[in-house]
Amino acid sequence: MSIDYNLGALNVSRETIDILKEYVKLLKKWNNSINLVSRNSVSNIWSRHILDSAQLGDYLKLDIKNWVDLGSGAGFPGLVIAILARDKFSGMQIMLIESDKRKCVFLGEVARVLDLNVKIISDRIENCSYLNADIISARALAPMKKLLAYFDLHGKKDCKGLFLKGKNIKSELDECVRFTKFEIKTKFSLIDSSGVVVEVKKKELVN
Repeated sequence: MSIDYNLGALNVSRETIDILKEYVKLLKKWNNSINLVSRNSVSNIWSRHILDSAQLGDYLKLDIKNWVDLGSGAGFPGLVIAILARDKFSGMQIMLIESDKRKCVFLGEVARVLDLNVKIISDRIENCSYLNADIISARALAPMKKLLAYFDLHGKKDCKGLFLKGKNIKSELDECVRFTKFEIKTKFSLIDSSGVVVEVKKKELVN
């Protein structure tokens, strides 16, 4: 089965594209034995998963030291971010939090083969010690109110949350009106016409 590599949608080097392709090969191989992504989405994995995750690469900055990806699963967006950061942001560590041990083995194998600077924690998010995050990301993990609780628990004072969400985002945000300590913005997804990137920051306390 062929894969539609829409190379023009990524403003990255040829080497980075090649590494992303190697990641896709590994994912397809492992997907035969571990349910990493739905079999129906394998043929359009580039647009549905890779490019959707890669749009968060716009938030990569030199002062970010610890990017925490919650519920990493098959590595979206965490492994994609690690690949985009591999050369220009080599001092940044990506922490991948995943409770499924088989998926953690897959994440570790991809990190080893592609020489990525990631740390994998095989545990439930709520069981993790304070993660001291500069950025917290997640994709298709949990409703916004739960993501805000995780963000509050593990993010630094100036941490930014980046959550890839779908068409139900309005109803999810309606349930978060009582979370007044957060500043929440939404941006239209660059890839999915029905998707958004939700940006979250903690409001500064006023004395």
